Amino acid sequence: MAQWVCGKIVEFNWWTPSLFSIKVAADVKPFVAGQFTKLALNIDGKRVARAYSFVNAPQDPLLEFYLIEVPDGRLSSHLATLDVGDSVDIESDAHGFFTLNEVPKADVLWMLSTGTAIGPFLSMLAEGKVWEQFKRVILVHGVRHNTDLTYQDSIHATAALFKQFTYIPLVTRENPEHGLRGRVTDLIDSGALQAHCKMNQFPDNSHFMICGNPQMVKDTTQLLLAQGFTRHRRAESGHITVEQYW
Repeated sequence: MAQWVCGKIVEFNWWTPSLFSIKVAADVKPFVAGQFTKLALNIDGKRVARAYSFVNAPQDPLLEFYLIEVPDGRLSSHLATLDVGDSVDIESDAHGFFTLNEVPKADVLWMLSTGTAIGPFLSMLAEGKVWEQFKRVILVHGVRHNTDLTYQDSIHATAALFKQFTYIPLVTRENPEHGLRGRVTDLIDSGALQAHCKMNQFPDNSHFMICGNPQMVKDTTQLLLAQGFTRHRRAESGHITVEQYW
């Protein structure tokens, strides 16, 4: 059975009218960057829980989670009403295998994300092991609007520190202030993403970590399979590691 601890919110940040992040002080068990846990509240006498990835590095003292307020969402709409000092239940154990220690050796790591699914990648970047494991790290973040491109200060600070890091924002519903316009699947299919990175095609020594809504994960995986890349499994090394984000 899940073991729950009480966390206290110490920071609450609204990025947009629907995107927010919370930092929580809680005594949970150690986790690996890329893993997730569950947040929960007692609503109408029942504990309502949902899974959320850690945004913070494992060594950070505060736990951070990045959320979208879903209208009439069973949990997110209630979490959005909380403030500093309020309590939230957190499952003590972390879960998931969307971690760097599950990824085979490669030269180029592609972090392909949409929306709040950038969270586990931010944790990996902050942890620091990624810089020892790959010669080049490319973070792709797809959103609808420029204002949805959050965590810009930390991302640009990372780019300034590590020359092997490339950040490519993708915006679908307006012209981007930076990066490219379009969905990650369309930009891969057309070759625009690869060209933006000054590549004719994806290098053979690439590994792709894909995190986002299930349709994006499925479609992106199919495109990469069609280009000759293979799914990575523990029993058989490959090029594609995925995480369904809901």
